[in-house]
Amino acid sequence: MRPVIRALTRIHVHGKRNLRTLAGPYVVMPNHNGHLDTPVVHSSLPYRLSKYLATGAAADYFFTHWWRAAPTALFFNAFPIERTGMRNRKGLAGGLLSKGVPLLIYPEGTRSRNGTMAPFKPGAAALCISRHVPALPVALVGIRQAMPHGNVLPVPGRPEVHVVFGKPMWAEQGETAVKFAERIREQVATMHDQTALATGFPRIIDYQREALEAKSAAADDEAGDGTVEPEPDSKSDKES
Repeated sequence: MRPVIRALTRIHVHGKRNLRTLAGPYVVMPNHNGHLDTPVVHSSLPYRLSKYLATGAAADYFFTHWWRAAPTALFFNAFPIERTGMRNRKGLAGGLLSKGVPLLIYPEGTRSRNGTMAPFKPGAAALCISRHVPALPVALVGIRQAMPHGNVLPVPGRPEVHVVFGKPMWAEQGETAVKFAERIREQVATMHDQTALATGFPRIIDYQREALEAKSAAADDEAGDGTVEPEPDSKSDKES
């Protein structure tokens, strides 16, 4: 997939120095914009880190039909994750980490349709705590513009996308999975917004404002005009 993704997009990788000491099992945790995220992350990591990287994919979407499951597993070394619970914390995902296999998991649990970033669910953070492995925070910038929701390919012209690798993060002594997940999300959001400001892409707050405006406009459209013209004042009417 690397040559294909490189031919379709222009990937700018930031924070490569933060990967120098990374080895063994770890959990990659990016923000999630769409189907382009996974190939971009795989293509941006050094081969020594991506060679055995296994991608957690939603069981209720990618593994319900063989024709969708087969290419997902083939190209991205994918394994199913139940989005409705913590089943994989001590199951397949935990077993892979115990065997030294690094994982790519999207802590939001689903793709963002509007560029905003949802809270990080604690499952991936719990894996890091239980298996004593680091989390690798990753910010993806420009993916939504490169491949809008509903597209099967990036827009023409090799759009630019930015991948920001942060420093590996470890859970602190006594830190809960919820708190660790929040801390990772804060780091991803910070990296996203710093890179967005430097490259001319919207920040998360800009996406949030846009989403609120779209929601308000949709509500107005659904309600219709809904206004009733006031009855003219009789005195004013006579004077006019």
